[in-house]
Amino acid sequence: MAGKLKVTANTRILDVGAGYGGAARYLAKTAAAGVSDASVRRAERLLPEVPLLPPDDVARGADLVLLALPDDALGPMAQGLAGAGAFRPGQIVVHTSGAHGVEILRPAAEAGALPLALHPVMTFTGAPEDLQRMASCSVGVTAATGDEAAFNVGEALTMEMGGEPVRIPEAARPLYHAALAHGANHLTTLVADCVELLRDSGVGDPERLLGPLLSAALDNVLRTGDRALTGPVARGDAGTVGTHLRVLAEHAPELEQTYATLARRTVARASRAGLLGLADAAEITNLLDDGREIQ
Repeated sequence: MAGKLKVTANTRILDVGAGYGGAARYLAKTAAAGVSDASVRRAERLLPEVPLLPPDDVARGADLVLLALPDDALGPMAQGLAGAGAFRPGQIVVHTSGAHGVEILRPAAEAGALPLALHPVMTFTGAPEDLQRMASCSVGVTAATGDEAAFNVGEALTMEMGGEPVRIPEAARPLYHAALAHGANHLTTLVADCVELLRDSGVGDPERLLGPLLSAALDNVLRTGDRALTGPVARGDAGTVGTHLRVLAEHAPELEQTYATLARRTVARASRAGLLGLADAAEITNLLDDGREIQ
């Protein structure tokens, strides 16, 4: 593990994206740029002491350039900055995208800069608490394959931000990001749907009702994996699963298929963990495939 790398007064951030206010406030020192109106407003709110300049002006002459941009905007921005002569030998060019490794920064590398991918493994919404979350999260660090010195620089920068570096190989970035998005993003959708169902059923303050349950479920699965599975599918209660399918079809048909898909995955995981017998697994799977309640 590399020691701390002091971020100098010439550190600059290119764009304050929706999810990277925490990283921006840790690293931006002298100048920032906002590509969209929303990012400009975030920069003005989160970095009030930092002047906003055009992107190529920010990058040109900076020792460290942090590109906090949407995934699809990163490649064109790197190419545009390279075309404007904004990259040079001796620079460190970092992006915060989870979906990309360092290949997306090839234009910077061809100009002699050191490319790094530092992805905070945390959900950021641009709220004030993002800063505190940044201080306790892991950061996926990717450098050129086999470049130990570059990995060391990435790890040092991560520690400067208060994060915990985790090395992610270039080839693993797509699957790594798919796993994180599947867990964090779809969890948000799942919980929001659950809150809405409870509210529609007349339950007051569903968030308070769900908080302890979901916190315990998350803690259990992180500690014990599939052994944390509970509920009607893991118990083999096909009748209850059938009732769930019926009431969802009646009251929230847009969620019936989501429930069935996740229940199938639960059958598979509960079976593999030895929690669900073959007969019960087959019965629930047939029910989910037929979409009919067992009488």
